[in-house]
Amino acid sequence: MDTLDVIIRLVWLAGAAAFVLGLMRMNSPATARNGNLLSAGGMAFAVGATGVLLLKDGASGTAWLIIAVGIVIGGGLGLYTARTVAMTAMPQLVSLFNAVGGGAAALIGIDEYIRLVAAPEPAPVTTTVFVVLDIVIGSVTFSGSLIASGKLMGLSITPSRPVMVPGGQLVTLALAAIVVVSAGYLFFVAESLPLIGVILVASLVFGVTMTLPIGGADMPVVISLLNSFTGTAVAMAGFVIDNIVLIIAGALVGASGAILTKLMADAMNRSVLNIMVGGFGGGEGVAGAVGGEGGSVRELNVDDAAIQLAYASSVIVVPGYGLAVAQAQHSVRELAEILEERGVTVNYAIHPVAGRMPGHMNVLLAEANVPYPQLREMEDINPEFDRADVALVVGANDVTNPAARRPGSPVSGMPILDVDHAKSIIVIKRSMGRGYAGIDNELYTNPKTGMLFADAKDGLAALVAAVKAV
Repeated sequence: MDTLDVIIRLVWLAGAAAFVLGLMRMNSPATARNGNLLSAGGMAFAVGATGVLLLKDGASGTAWLIIAVGIVIGGGLGLYTARTVAMTAMPQLVSLFNAVGGGAAALIGIDEYIRLVAAPEPAPVTTTVFVVLDIVIGSVTFSGSLIASGKLMGLSITPSRPVMVPGGQLVTLALAAIVVVSAGYLFFVAESLPLIGVILVASLVFGVTMTLPIGGADMPVVISLLNSFTGTAVAMAGFVIDNIVLIIAGALVGASGAILTKLMADAMNRSVLNIMVGGFGGGEGVAGAVGGEGGSVRELNVDDAAIQLAYASSVIVVPGYGLAVAQAQHSVRELAEILEERGVTVNYAIHPVAGRMPGHMNVLLAEANVPYPQLREMEDINPEFDRADVALVVGANDVTNPAARRPGSPVSGMPILDVDHAKSIIVIKRSMGRGYAGIDNELYTNPKTGMLFADAKDGLAALVAAVKAV
């Protein structure tokens, strides 16, 4: 190894250190943006060092052309989507990025195995293990992420409701068995390109059968799980081609995604194991009307809602996906500031899976410069609802549904925000439409609840004007 090789590897190591430091800074909303930039800078240095290595090794003109075309197309699409995607479409985009990362890692494994089969010497088991793991995890991530993205988009071929695969878990377990047996043959008997094809197809189908039965409020956990798979696949690709940057970056994504998946699953009171075997999210019941106590819906006008808010001592705002759709984060902050000027204490109740991806509401409200101390996590804010004069629900649905406290519904057992414990409840919602879990919300028929039917942004603007006039 000459001096230039040493320098290149030191730059790679510095890039990997930037990934770690960037991830640490993402621990706080105040430093997350800088952490993202630091990680991007580390990747830029790593890519630059790789370019120097290719120059040193005398890469052909064709290779450089392929790299240039890939950078232009991939970088251009990445820049365009990052600048144009709406916040409400971010989960779908994350799923597509997961699919791209997993698919790219699987292609690396396939290419490497073709090269190993063509070599005169048999491939060592240690190398074959990483190749197979790369193909399996990458393929599952690719197909599973595409299905998840389609569900979030509401495509007709991938409906957001749970789609139960005939045979269910038996099909999933059979696919897993095919992969294990085929991999064992490759490890201990002989190389075989056809068996790699079998593993590839079984893994792709496994990703579909694992994700199709998942629906409703469980989807944020799936996104996090697939993100972890993407990182793991990239790390395996790093072992396959002996690239330390891929190993470290993939391991960071895989580990952080796995931790987040566990936290999200705990927040949903679900089992990560059930996600893996494809029995997650579908529930045993049928999505539909919940079986709680009946009641009528009480509609509230803007002036009555404004009076309740203006003369309250404590108000808890509960943001949800409807707030994100309407891009009403700035409007809710304006209303909160007006209430605070009147001496009202305002806090925001953040459910860990409100919206359609982990941290959705935190990012949205941080964008509107809502003070971080006012963003209260579920465990912290739930005891405060008993003392709150008004709970203002803006576009949140499943995460406030008292049906979760009873068995027999698709959200049973899911920890929810105790909105129904507040003295008065105001819900801003366009209609009585169901949430992502596909069931009615019992909160809306609670005698303490007043429904203000409006687009979140328009409704909040009307409340701002009415509170000013009180």
